[in-house]
Amino acid sequence: MDSRTEMKKIRNPSNGEHKPKPKVVVIMGPTGSGKSRLAIDLGSHFPVEVINADSMQVYRGLDVLTNKVPLDEQKGILHHLLGAMSPNVEFTAKEFRDSAIPNADFQLIDDILSRNCLPVIVGGTNYYIQALISPFLLDDTVEDMDDNCSSISPGDAELCCKMDDDRRSDSYNHLKSIDPIAANRIHPNNHRKINQYLSLYARSGILPSELLQGKAVENWGKVDNFRYNCCFICMDASLPVLDQYVEQRVDCMVDAGLLNEVYDIFNVGTDYTQGLLQAIGVREFQKFLRDYIAKDGCNHEIHSTDASVTLKSVDTGDNILKENMRVMLKSPYDCKPKILLKEAIDKVKLNTRRLIRRQRRRIIRLQKLFGWDIHFMDATESILSKSDDIWAEQVVEPATKIVRSFLDQEVSSMPGKEAPNDTRTKLLERGLWTQYICKACGDRVLRGAHEWEQHKQGRSHRRRILKLRKSQGLSSTEQLQQPEQN
Repeated sequence: MDSRTEMKKIRNPSNGEHKPKPKVVVIMGPTGSGKSRLAIDLGSHFPVEVINADSMQVYRGLDVLTNKVPLDEQKGILHHLLGAMSPNVEFTAKEFRDSAIPNADFQLIDDILSRNCLPVIVGGTNYYIQALISPFLLDDTVEDMDDNCSSISPGDAELCCKMDDDRRSDSYNHLKSIDPIAANRIHPNNHRKINQYLSLYARSGILPSELLQGKAVENWGKVDNFRYNCCFICMDASLPVLDQYVEQRVDCMVDAGLLNEVYDIFNVGTDYTQGLLQAIGVREFQKFLRDYIAKDGCNHEIHSTDASVTLKSVDTGDNILKENMRVMLKSPYDCKPKILLKEAIDKVKLNTRRLIRRQRRRIIRLQKLFGWDIHFMDATESILSKSDDIWAEQVVEPATKIVRSFLDQEVSSMPGKEAPNDTRTKLLERGLWTQYICKACGDRVLRGAHEWEQHKQGRSHRRRILKLRKSQGLSSTEQLQQPEQN
């Protein structure tokens, strides 16, 4: 079947009475699962153009850290919104939508269709994808904005943008006074989310909890409200395999120049809550770089008879400082900056693993809560084997059949018989509106029943409970296991 025939199906998918919706393919999935690779490989079977929907890859710079597809690996496939935006601005879901479809005229999509090409939206940032395909655009705060950003936890508070403790506390208390329900949904140390909620209220006068539980969120993910007829493909793999793969990928990124990239953008007092600086792999290195640069990067002795691990003088500037980082990392001898550097790299790996889990949960939410008809591609064996043949057989071939069936109208984004009917009820049942405080773990704050249950199963919590059982007795321990609910 030639490309002209395929494109007739994309632009004129039916002869019904209603105006047909343009057809687009959406490739989603957790980081490291092969989304971009599949999109490019589909170009061997269909005339495709890719729209990048990764919230960090839209920015210029940090190509290694954000894992942008190099030009020589794009195989001539045109990529839109890849490295297109200034790294210093906040590129929201609304701005992403307006870049793709300015003034609701479907400009970018229509431009692709006018060239007789199939639009393929690729990315792990679900709120970008939803903003593009759904006319119901919620404020960015509605969908968790940390999809491709470092996690914020109590121990990571020092990595947030500089703000005195009183101001931080005042912001959370202010949110709690105007909207206690929304305040219970987020951690008191998640200052970025707190400021987003306060900004939303200041702009619109609408309480975040009212928006998040209202009609807008009910309509937001409904398939029958979409602008386009969508074919959803989700790349996935087993968690242990993905974890191992992304850890190896971080090591490869370090070898490919990640340290140079984060060194070049480091600046004391930088706001790590805006633009490209939110990316996983940036602020994790702040503590190391602050200590390393303050001590000129070479004033720490490495006791070794091997001259190859001797740190060089910094007289020649930044290039030597960068080289010293690599020398220090490969040295078999430990010093304080090396320990901090390894801790930073480990934190990048940890936050990437957490990102994978958040992305997978949100995709399942779209499927179960809103009835998205998502076709899952399992890349586990191809990742383990590193075999192009297995990738082609188990991923590219079935994905190609799905897309071809989609163009033949045998597959669509419309939900099947098992799709949820009462979205509002399911939204309210998610249990995100109760805050739990674990007394046994030093008043740790958990959001919702699901997070509380996950916390109880965690190794640290169980160790504390065991220790308390031995020291205080079973009855008091059981009492400590009962969370305070706000």
